Amino acid sequence: MRAWNRARLLWSYLRRHTRVNALPVEYIVETTAKCNLYCPMCPRESHPQPKEDMLDGIFTRLVNESARSAEHMMLIGLGEPLLDPSIFNRIEYCAEHGISTLLSTNGTLLDEKAADRLLSTRLDHITLSFDGATKESYEFYRKGARFEKVRDNFVRFARMKHERRLPVQIVVQMVVMERNRNETEEFVRFWSAVPGVDQVRLKEDETNLMQPEAGHQSADWRWPCHYLWRGPMYVKHNGDVYPCCQSYMLDGKPVGHLGKQSLEEIWNSPGMRQMRELHALGRANEIDICSRCLINIPHPALVVGSLVFHGRTVRRLLPLIERLQHWGRLPIRLLTPPAPHSGDPAKTLIQIEGPVGPAPKSGD
Repeated sequence: MRAWNRARLLWSYLRRHTRVNALPVEYIVETTAKCNLYCPMCPRESHPQPKEDMLDGIFTRLVNESARSAEHMMLIGLGEPLLDPSIFNRIEYCAEHGISTLLSTNGTLLDEKAADRLLSTRLDHITLSFDGATKESYEFYRKGARFEKVRDNFVRFARMKHERRLPVQIVVQMVVMERNRNETEEFVRFWSAVPGVDQVRLKEDETNLMQPEAGHQSADWRWPCHYLWRGPMYVKHNGDVYPCCQSYMLDGKPVGHLGKQSLEEIWNSPGMRQMRELHALGRANEIDICSRCLINIPHPALVVGSLVFHGRTVRRLLPLIERLQHWGRLPIRLLTPPAPHSGDPAKTLIQIEGPVGPAPKSGD
């Protein structure tokens, strides 16, 4: 069923259909909006979040409705997952429905007890976020965390996994920014030597807080954004659903709510179909959130690959692709990066509204 779902997504992407008769492969699910750190590059600083967790009813509805098509759920968002008291049960609930899961943690709460409990679940993938190879750069970007404590938590967690010979994929990630850009080689050297670490990820900053002038130009949109056909969709803790995580961070409107509509209705809501139509026409730069997006636009060849393979496999290959990009070993034609804006700042851009109004009729 999942392979057939991917085939239909791929057909819809290649044919530029605005209505997609399949469901996303991936979801980003914000199970909690609570966090215990201040990070200057985090959208929490411009989008204050309540101290709330996702209701069980919202989460179970998402899993139940997507169980025959979803392959991967990233249980992350603008909160720290280990502050969600139900996070271990949520991982197991996904596993019971054949959906692989990913967590990303800042590590401050990953003591030996939490590590033992997390390694007892059927978690498939975990990202250990560690933004720096030195105390100075790390604590600048992760205010409220201690370099030595978090490093020790991560090393212990990886070694526990290694000693138990568990299959969970451990990726240590650094978001590359101004203060840590010259530390990448040391970062890769240290974490590659830690037993249990499977990959080291160098990720470019994808938020507008540190580079508000960047975005995509009209010439960038030679092909549509795969998020609108493949996912991941972004589900906020309160049930609001967005086309992607960037659309929320850039003040876009939700395209639906899981408490009021089915997943299929949201996936083919007027807002989603309007975005697909403009992308299919090469006019994505007219959409406000797309013109300011900092995500690389992948070549259709990469999109095809992301729909040929299972979502779990794609997630494991992503750090490798990013490493090749960082070291300049990936052909530039395969990814279109954002650039500083040079267009007319007075140009009126399209605001994608919520699930109200008629859906586009073309492109079916």
